[in-house]
Amino acid sequence: MEKRILGIDPGLAIVGFGAINWQKSVNSANKAQEIKIQMIDFGVIRTHADMEMSERLCILFDDLNTLMEEIQPDLVAIEKLFFYRMANTIVVAQARGVLMLVLGQRKLPYVEFAPPQIKQALTNYGKADKTEVQEAVMRELDLDEIPRPDDAADALAVALTASFQL
Repeated sequence: MEKRILGIDPGLAIVGFGAINWQKSVNSANKAQEIKIQMIDFGVIRTHADMEMSERLCILFDDLNTLMEEIQPDLVAIEKLFFYRMANTIVVAQARGVLMLVLGQRKLPYVEFAPPQIKQALTNYGKADKTEVQEAVMRELDLDEIPRPDDAADALAVALTASFQL
């Protein structure tokens, strides 16, 4: 069985994305299961603060649709909103709404994880710091260095969290 998982770290200025391929095979001789996880791609979608909100949301809509076309995910994993400043939360919620619209139009299944769930899945500690999570991403995907920018590494962490649940 094989699944392509797209992780998304939502935002208005920066949306992080990270795509992985998850594959499970069964050895016919000893019935042992083997799971392989490979990174496909990662990066960010950016909008600029000097643009009108409607223009920024249109850019997100167009770029997220392009991303879905390129990656062709079987499952999308999204980091849940983390409330720390109400003004920031509202604009991120608007950007997240665009993401949900794109997923709804494409009828793509999705799962959501809160930041402590992601930290727990990758480090076995729900209050792990950002560096610990990024190092776990690097280790799990057998990478030579931590993916940059941080938003892309966070998105890969979300995708990995979803893969651990398959």
